[in-house]
Amino acid sequence: MPEIIDICPPSELPPGRMRVVEWEDLEIGVFNCSGTIYAMEDRCSHDNGTLSEGELDQDRCTIECPRHGSLFDLKSGKPLTLPAYVPVDTFPVIVDDDMIKLEVE
Repeated sequence: MPEIIDICPPSELPPGRMRVVEWEDLEIGVFNCSGTIYAMEDRCSHDNGTLSEGELDQDRCTIECPRHGSLFDLKSGKPLTLPAYVPVDTFPVIVDDDMIKLEVE
């Protein structure tokens, strides 16, 4: 059964910003791309690089792995460039009662 976890008020995550949250043994990157919040596993499927340390492109809603340059789509978790070819997990985001929340399981 899914669990809902509180992240932060939207005012603490303005456009172009990101943060990492831990849930159980998982690190999740939470990204504000031009006003829309996305959440995905914070690791590159190619070599486990920390995606939240990469460059966020708000025009394309992508994050670039800082190790080898793979681009990941924030909406789907799918890699758009090599060397990564396996998607990373994404998580539903809820903005409710002035709080960003994630649905995790």
